[in-house]
Amino acid sequence: MARASRPGGAGRLRMKTLFLVRHAKSSRDDPALADRDRPLNERGRHDAAAMARRLAGRGVEPDRLLSSPARRALSTAQRFADGLGIARESIVVDDRLYAGTAGILLSVIQGTDDSVATLMVFGHNPEMSDLAQHLSGRWTDLPTCAVVELRFDAARWSEVDGVGLTAVAIETPKD
Repeated sequence: MARASRPGGAGRLRMKTLFLVRHAKSSRDDPALADRDRPLNERGRHDAAAMARRLAGRGVEPDRLLSSPARRALSTAQRFADGLGIARESIVVDDRLYAGTAGILLSVIQGTDDSVATLMVFGHNPEMSDLAQHLSGRWTDLPTCAVVELRFDAARWSEVDGVGLTAVAIETPKD
């Protein structure tokens, strides 16, 4: 594995890991609610907690959780934080992750501080599926609560754009 040197971190691995998480299943029971305010339904709450436990069992430890401000995405991020032993207060909410494009999501990711080695992003379709497809060349439609893991041989997030992709995996609640 390639290594990159950096001040105070000689021998640090040259690797960025990105998790793209489509929000869990949401409720459409109240048609008066704005799209941004829709909560998770029972299945969504269950799936988000189960997927978080699955990742925790694999030893996944993200350095940063980044979420859309939409209630269903943020609730998914909070359940993942709980399952991964991360304080909910540390979730970074970014308005650009709601109703954006895959290109906007990629620019947000590429703007991440390079001290973050593992980033987990919670968002929506179609942009999450579009971004996963752009970065990996796979998956044109991610189901709710799907988790795509992408590993890049890159020292900087600005270098992440399908180049240097070393590993790709997907997990869904039905797996």
